[in-house]
Amino acid sequence: MTLVFSVWNVLLNNFVVEKAAFTGQEIGILQSLREVPGFLAFTAIYLLLWFKEQTFALIFLALMCLGVAITGWFPTTYGLYMTTMVMSIGFHYFETVNQSLTLQWVDKDESAAFMGKILAWKGAASLLAYSAVWVLMEYFNISYNVVYMLFGLVGLIIVVGLWLYFPLFRQAHQQHRKLILRKRYWLYYSLTFLSGARRQIFIVFAGFMMVEKFGYSVGEISLLFIINYIFNMLFAERIGRWIGKVGERKALTVEYIGLICVFTSYAFVENSYIAGGLYVIDHLFFALAIAIKTYFQKIAAPEDIASTAGVSFTINHITAVFIPAILGVVWLTSPTFVFLFGSALAASSLVLALLVPRKPSAGNEVFSTNKTAQDVT
Repeated sequence: MTLVFSVWNVLLNNFVVEKAAFTGQEIGILQSLREVPGFLAFTAIYLLLWFKEQTFALIFLALMCLGVAITGWFPTTYGLYMTTMVMSIGFHYFETVNQSLTLQWVDKDESAAFMGKILAWKGAASLLAYSAVWVLMEYFNISYNVVYMLFGLVGLIIVVGLWLYFPLFRQAHQQHRKLILRKRYWLYYSLTFLSGARRQIFIVFAGFMMVEKFGYSVGEISLLFIINYIFNMLFAERIGRWIGKVGERKALTVEYIGLICVFTSYAFVENSYIAGGLYVIDHLFFALAIAIKTYFQKIAAPEDIASTAGVSFTINHITAVFIPAILGVVWLTSPTFVFLFGSALAASSLVLALLVPRKPSAGNEVFSTNKTAQDVT
C-alpha cells in the first residue's frame, strides 16, 4: 500500500498544478472527493458478509494500485477527480480492514511497538518510492504518466504475490457483521473525529503551500518526503515502544501540544527552509497517533473491532469530506486562517486527551476524579 500510494501522494501537487492548472479551490474539491470513500468505510462491514477480511484487503489493495496506474492518462480536472475516486475506494477500504486485523492479531501489550515497527516499514517503502521518483524525474526526465503506470503495475504484481503466497489466517474472535456504536467508546470516537479534521490540513494544505507559496519542485518535494520517512525508519518503532511505556494519555498530550505549535508556525512562516522543517516535525508528530488505536484496543470488546474499525474510519472522514473544499475557498484569501483553524482543532484534541485514563481498560474508558486511586493510576 505504502509503496504505491506514496508515489500518488508525492506527485499530486506538482501534477495537478503543472498539468491541470489547479488552484486551492480545485485541490480542495479533489481532496474532499478523495475522502468520500473514507466516509463510507462503515459499508465495509456489509461486504464482509461475503468476503473474509484478509481477502477483502487484497481485493481493494489491487483496486488502489489500478487507480494509481491510470492517473497519468487523465490530466484534466474531471479526469483527476475520477481516478482519485478509484484509488481512494481501494485505499480506504483496505485501510479499514488493515486496522481491524492489526488490532485483532496483535497482543495488547505489544501493539504500540508493533504499530511503530509497521510505521518504520512504511517509512522504508515510502523512502524507496520517493527516491525512485526523484531519480526518475530529476535525472531521467521520465513523464508523470510513466511513473504512475510503473508503480501501479508493480503494486498489482505484488498483490498477486501476496494472494498466492500467504494462507488465510484464522481469527480468534468471530466479528460482528453489523454496525455497532457504543456509548462507552465516545471518547475514542471524539478523538478520531478531530484527528480526521486536523489531518486534512496537513495532507491538503501543508504540502500545497510548499509548491504554491515557496515554489518547491517535484524533486524538492520528494527530498522533503524522503527526510520524513528516514525519520520514520529511525524513530517510529522507538516512538511505539515509548507509547507502550508512558501510556496513551501522555503520548497524546505531547502530540497535541506539538501540533498546536506547528500549525501556528505554519500560519506565519515566510522562510522556505523553516517551512520544510515544520513539515518534517509535523509528520513526526503523527506517529504518536498510534496511541488512539492502542487506547481503543484496550477498552474494546474483541468482537467489536471489525465493526468499529469501519465506523471509526467513517467518523474520521466526516469532516474530511467538506473541510478541504471549504478551506480551499478560504485559502484563496487567507492561508493563515486555514492553519490557525488547525491549531484550534489540535487544542480541542488536547482537552480530550486529558480525559484518557492512565491505564485504560473495559470499564475504565474515561478519566474521572471520582474514581479510586487504583482506577486512575
